Amino acid sequence: MAFTIGSFGVRWYSLCWCLGLLAVFLLEQRIFKEQKIPDEKFEPLFIYSFLGILIGARLGHCLFYEPDYFLSSPTHMLEMIIPAKMGADGSWHFTGYTGLASHGGTIVFIFALWLYSRRMKIPFLTVWDNIGIVTPLCAAAIRMGNLMNSEIIGKPTDVPWAFIFEQVDNVPRHPGQLYEALAYFVFFIVGWLIYRRHPERVGSGYYFGYCIFTIFTFRFFIEYTKEVQVAFENGMLFNMGQLLSVPFILVGGYAMWRGRKRTVEG
Repeated sequence: MAFTIGSFGVRWYSLCWCLGLLAVFLLEQRIFKEQKIPDEKFEPLFIYSFLGILIGARLGHCLFYEPDYFLSSPTHMLEMIIPAKMGADGSWHFTGYTGLASHGGTIVFIFALWLYSRRMKIPFLTVWDNIGIVTPLCAAAIRMGNLMNSEIIGKPTDVPWAFIFEQVDNVPRHPGQLYEALAYFVFFIVGWLIYRRHPERVGSGYYFGYCIFTIFTFRFFIEYTKEVQVAFENGMLFNMGQLLSVPFILVGGYAMWRGRKRTVEG
């Protein structure tokens, strides 16, 4: 818990998620101003982005990782969309959204941006590229929240930088969340520098491709340092996170290649 306000506790995950969104909001606002896109077209972007990520991440977790539970009854299906859980006595308890999946969040987020681009009459590849430039920064903040909450823990290890997650056990483990946070921050810095040097690539799909290719390629390999999240992943050659990452890697790689080719030739 990061802090409490009366009886309401704010978790590190929620705090880092909000700080990450604030950071990318400010950077995205700067990008839109540089491209002379009117403020009235920028302002709705936050709502589309927030709802797209939240809805997609929640549904992604429920359907990809715990379908047997959430699809087993109308009550459990309701728990997919409200931040509460029914107790054994039949009463509802506020829990917040205790399961979010980045793959689901990305899918619905992309769809939300498509809806936004249609409504605002901005080319959708321009919107996706602008978002792709800053998204790794938010991803880094979210993984720091996972680290502080002792979520998505790594496998036991004897490396000197191992972490002990006291809320879980006293076993030294890979800080997989920290690995991801650092990698995503580096991806953001590199992507930002490329954008400052090649702003003409915005609208080609290059930065959208760069974002999802780098994040999900790293995600695929870092999964080897993590404990499985759900029991059915035991014994799988590739876990659910890796399988879901493959389409994003392929799409991202193609978008980068096509975007760079278009700007070089055009």
